[in-house]
Amino acid sequence: MTPDTKILLSESEMPRNWYNLVPDLPSPPPPVLHPGTLQPVGPDDLAPLFPMALIEQEVTTERYVPIPEEVLDVYRLWRPSPLFRAHRLEKALGTPAKIYYKYEGVSPAGSHKPNTAVPQAFYNAAAGIRRLTTETGAGQWGTALAFAGAQFGLDVEIWQVRASYDQKPYRKIMIETFGGTIHPSPSNLTDAGRKILAEHPDSPGSLGIAISEAVEVAAQNPDTNYALGSVLNHVLLHQTIIGEEALLQLAKVGAKPDVIVGCTGGGSNFGGLAFPFLREKLAGTMDPIIRAVEPASCPSLTKGVYAYDFGDTAGMTPLMKMHTLGHDFIPDPIHAGGLRYHGMSPLISHVYELGLMEAVAKTQKECFEAGVTFARTEGIIPAPEPTHALAACIEEALRCKETGEEKVILTALCGHGHLDLPAYGRYLAGDMVDHELSTAAVEAAIAGLPRV
Repeated sequence: MTPDTKILLSESEMPRNWYNLVPDLPSPPPPVLHPGTLQPVGPDDLAPLFPMALIEQEVTTERYVPIPEEVLDVYRLWRPSPLFRAHRLEKALGTPAKIYYKYEGVSPAGSHKPNTAVPQAFYNAAAGIRRLTTETGAGQWGTALAFAGAQFGLDVEIWQVRASYDQKPYRKIMIETFGGTIHPSPSNLTDAGRKILAEHPDSPGSLGIAISEAVEVAAQNPDTNYALGSVLNHVLLHQTIIGEEALLQLAKVGAKPDVIVGCTGGGSNFGGLAFPFLREKLAGTMDPIIRAVEPASCPSLTKGVYAYDFGDTAGMTPLMKMHTLGHDFIPDPIHAGGLRYHGMSPLISHVYELGLMEAVAKTQKECFEAGVTFARTEGIIPAPEPTHALAACIEEALRCKETGEEKVILTALCGHGHLDLPAYGRYLAGDMVDHELSTAAVEAAIAGLPRV
C-alpha cells in the first residue's frame, strides 16, 4: 500500500499556542541595545513603533504564548497547512531518503508570512492604531500585511525594494487589491530615501533602506506603527505554528526528521519550522541536523560577522547582536528578494553560535535548477526563496543515494512562485547570472559596523 502523499490535520487539531525557544536554550541571547546609550532597550524605547502586546512577546520568558481566538479565526482560512511526502521527487532522484515538505503556499498571500502578519495586525488594531508601515523584499511580506490589515480595518503602507518592485509588477497589484499602498524604495517620500537617491540615483534598494523609510514614517505619526516581517523574536514566535503542526503531522506517520532544512534571509520561515524541533532535540526526544541555506550573494551566516549592528541602513533601529554583512551592505539584485537582507535574526544567530545548527550558501542557478526539478515532479512552482532549501534537500537526498541511508528530510516550502515567473523565464532562457560575495566585498561591507 502506497504511503499517504498528504498528511493533514483538522482545524480542531491546530496548535493553540506559539512556542518561545529562549527559555530552553543553554544561555540567553545578548540584549538589544539603545544606539545612543548602549544600554539594553526597554519597553518605552520600542513603544513608538510597536504595541505593548508585541513588545511583551519580544522579551517574554514564557515557553508558550496563547494564540488569541480572533487570530485563530483568520488562521482557519488556510491552517493547518498540509505536510506532503515528496514521492515523485524521491523517485526522480532515485534516493532511499524520505522527503517531506510543509507547504505554506496555501495561505491567501501565497506564503508563510500571514502567520505573523495576522497577529501583528490584530494586536495593533486592539491598541487603537489606524495605520501600519512596513518594508518588503520579494513582496510576500507586504502582500501578507495588506491582507492582514484588511481583516482588522488597518491602512497599510509598504516600501518595496526597488529591484524587486521592478522585477515583480504583479505584487503591486496584489497588494493594492488587498487595500495596501506601495512605493518603490528608495523613494522621495522620506529623508532616508532622499539621502540614498542623492548619492545613488539608480540604487536597486535593499531591505535595510526600505526599513529605514517605513520606520521614519511610523515614528513621525502617533496613529501609525511599524510592522516587521522577519528577524525579531515575536515574528519568529508567531511562525512556530509551522513546526508545531509539522511535529503533529510527522507523528501521524511515525516519522522523525534526521535533517531539517530551511532557507534563511531574516530567519522567520527557518525559525518557524526548526524551533519546535530544536526544543525536542534539546529535550533528547530526537536528534536532527538543522541546516540553514542562504544565498551566496548575501551570506550573513556563512561569511558575515557576529556583531552588534543596526537592522536598517539609516541607523534608526536599536542595535542587535547578529550575524551581519554590515547595515550599509547592498546585495546584488538576485531573484530571491526575500533573502536579500544584511543581517540574520539575533535569535537564530545565537542558536548558530551555540552550535545547535549549521549553515550553507547556494548560488541562484543551482537553486532554480532545484525549483524546476521540484515543479516537474511535485507540481508546485516554488518561490525563489525556498528553492535554496530545496537545493540542499536534493543534495542531501543524493548523498543518501550514494550511502543507502534512508534519512527523513524535512523542509518548509514557504511559498509558491506564481508571481516569480519572469525569474524562471530568465533561468529557462539561460540568462540567469550567479552572484557570489567575495571576501574583499565582505571586508568592505563590515568596515562600517558601529563600535560597541
